[in-house]
Amino acid sequence: MDTDPVNVTDALASFDDVYSPRIVARVNDYDVRIAHTRGEHIWHVHEDTDEFFLVLDGRFDVALRDADGVETTVVLHKGDTFVVPRGTEHKPSSPGGEILMFEPSGTSSTGDHHEGDLPAHVDSTTGHPLS
Repeated sequence: MDTDPVNVTDALASFDDVYSPRIVARVNDYDVRIAHTRGEHIWHVHEDTDEFFLVLDGRFDVALRDADGVETTVVLHKGDTFVVPRGTEHKPSSPGGEILMFEPSGTSSTGDHHEGDLPAHVDSTTGHPLS
């Protein structure tokens, strides 16, 4: 068991990659991940898990697509939280910011399936250890 605290500000300063989450802690079977955000992510879905976001800095938008294909966008600012319900197609985007995510260990950052090719700036990962 790791008993050293993790300073989230220092952790974010230790890497520059966007949409490439780092695992800062584990709680039961869940990862606490942080990431830099800039630009568009991809449409994707997590069939069996909700996805929790906390905006640490900047702005973070989450476009949602319902079963009829109707899209809405939730705009989040520093200090805002939002949960994308399991099975909901979503596409994050950001003019620049930092987020904290809470999701089951092993959850892919690009979902169970996604739409289109992955852009070079989107890392399909289950989270990287914090260096």
